[in-house]
Amino acid sequence: MNRKYDAIVIGAGQAGPSLAARFAGAGKSVAIIERHLFGGTCVNTGCTPTKTLIASARIAYDARRAHGYGIELPAANVAVNMRSVQARKKQIVDSSKSRLENWIRGTQNCTVYKGHARFESARSVSVDGQVLTSEQIFINVGGRPRIPAFPGIESVAFLTSTSLLELEELPAHLVIVGGSYVGLEFAQMYRRFGSDVTVIEKQPRLLSHEDPEVAAEIQAALEAEDIQIRLEAECIELARDGESVTANVHCSVGSPQITGSHVLIAVGRMPNTDDLGLEEAGVETDHAGFIKVDDELRTNVSGIWALGDCNGKGAFTHTAYNDYEIVAANLFEGNRRRRLSDRIPCYALFVDPPLGRAGLTERDALAQGHAIRIGSRPMTMVARAAEKGETRGLMKVVIDARSNLILGASILGVGADEAIHSIIDVMAARVPYTTLQNTVHIHPTVAELIPTVLGELGENLCG
Repeated sequence: MNRKYDAIVIGAGQAGPSLAARFAGAGKSVAIIERHLFGGTCVNTGCTPTKTLIASARIAYDARRAHGYGIELPAANVAVNMRSVQARKKQIVDSSKSRLENWIRGTQNCTVYKGHARFESARSVSVDGQVLTSEQIFINVGGRPRIPAFPGIESVAFLTSTSLLELEELPAHLVIVGGSYVGLEFAQMYRRFGSDVTVIEKQPRLLSHEDPEVAAEIQAALEAEDIQIRLEAECIELARDGESVTANVHCSVGSPQITGSHVLIAVGRMPNTDDLGLEEAGVETDHAGFIKVDDELRTNVSGIWALGDCNGKGAFTHTAYNDYEIVAANLFEGNRRRRLSDRIPCYALFVDPPLGRAGLTERDALAQGHAIRIGSRPMTMVARAAEKGETRGLMKVVIDARSNLILGASILGVGADEAIHSIIDVMAARVPYTTLQNTVHIHPTVAELIPTVLGELGENLCG
């Protein structure tokens, strides 16, 4: 049986449901197909569950150091009940997921299909024995953890960022392969829950996309909590060792073997595009499987768009939702065209202290040939940080010396994930940094020192 719709949306992540509702609200018939869980990565295996667990880990951490704030608690008796921690996480995830599903199922003009969608042609998709057709099809299928071909990996019961979220036991020693954003959040989280943690990274330093001094500060913060960091780990091999897992590494320093009770593989993600039948529609992907799109999210096939993690243009909830905003504005609004290239890259790393990032790093700005000026201040010179007893980190802003526009910023410190938005807003407005420098901020806050940093710019650096 064939059914024709004005639009078909494949995937109910962060972009899909809102786009389906936009079509439905315009009186168009729309089908949305979801094969597993509504809400995609963010709600089910990303932002919502991990930040919920991070919050629980932070409570345990604070309880153990309460004495330093004049609060007497038996720190030695602080215990973590992982079943209760997981139950709290599950309640929050389930609430968010069911709220989303109930909303989209109750939307007039929108039909929900549960099942695996597969292209039959550029205008048709099969699901659960039915064929749906439309002149407009939107792909929002997200991604999943990438599993590398490490020798011996097939012989061990490794964890991913998805399966670790369901673990109700506390690992005695969690070995994490991958010293980037996902791995480091789990490292600090489980160390605060009470596990021994070792992070293995192939690169010479953590977080190779960040400026060196920022990455070094984050490493120092993690090591201060007794997280072991092993860098320059080549030829990683995994093997069972009774009930444990051994990672064989060849690092410049340290033991060539690390044995833990559990191992987490956190070496990146891959798009869920390998089983969609994209070849039947003629949709092109790159070497990593990401769907190629233009500046307005259109694929090479007219009438087919790709949104969210599967297009390789962002790996975040906020970028996926912005993909929806771009597509919806261009389809339904008569204003100027919105484009991916309008978007300012921004993200956060939710360790303590958190990192808020926007635009270019110093290294990237110089590599692109900008003449730049740098403003920087350690968090030890931020009153709010001192008052909270959290003075690790720094503020760093990169200015174009010719235009006086802000090119980027790294804020590492307490409240950085919120303070960075004052930088993002000024960058989006495309006004000189002096606009922010001359703005009065509230005291005592972290963001109040950003104008101060902008008033203390260094000499020009040339790319």
